[in-house]
Amino acid sequence: MSGLNSILTPGMLVMHPGRPEWGTGQVQSVTGQRITVNFPEQGKVLIDGALISLTLVSLGPGGI
Repeated sequence: MSGLNSILTPGMLVMHPGRPEWGTGQVQSVTGQRITVNFPEQGKVLIDGALISLTLVSLGPGGI
């Protein structure tokens, strides 16, 4: 994984750069390069971190 994806942890809030209509999603799990994110307008989505670099919105509750 490259960039931001390598530091993602459950609870962080992210956006998919190619799908802004999905809204802000919460990271559910990170296993290797597989990132599961729950988006309000799309539901749970499995992201291939080798192909997609998510955009950090917030570190989660109490974060930025």
